[in-house]
Amino acid sequence: MIIAILEPAAAGGWWSRVEPYLDYPGFEVWKFFNLFLFVALMLWLLFRKANLGLAFANRRESIKTELQKAQKERDEALAKLKEVEERISGLDDQIATIRESTKHEAAEEQKRIALATEEEIQKLTAQGQRDIENTARTARKDLQRFTAEQSVRMAEELLKRDMRPDDDARLIARNIEEMGAAR
Repeated sequence: MIIAILEPAAAGGWWSRVEPYLDYPGFEVWKFFNLFLFVALMLWLLFRKANLGLAFANRRESIKTELQKAQKERDEALAKLKEVEERISGLDDQIATIRESTKHEAAEEQKRIALATEEEIQKLTAQGQRDIENTARTARKDLQRFTAEQSVRMAEELLKRDMRPDDDARLIARNIEEMGAAR
């Protein structure tokens, strides 16, 4: 069979079918063969002499480690996201509860303030009433004192105006007699 593969074109073998394509302009087989040899030699040098295989293995391991680390971080981030979403979903309930408690506290505070205001009004009213009574009592005393003073002054004026010297001597004598009888 090998002989059949290598037999010349005259015998009508495979070479006769391939030979026209080998000289086709721009498609010379020797260029491809040369390229294949160059690439093979370069790969052999890189893998054998430059330890490129070891470098690729190390790089593969570092990529695998980074992927595992990224997967772990992704899982942690997803867990945190789930936790945050749960918190956010619970916020609506918490907000409703806070609003309800705030309304209740506001109503209680309003009642407390109304009661305190009413008590304060009653205290101020009582204090005002006491102040009015004290002021009225003081005014009455002042009025009584003023009336008494005016009465005495008017009596003095009447006595001074209506009193004659013989009335004065008679009153002095009578007072002396009363003093002497009282002893």
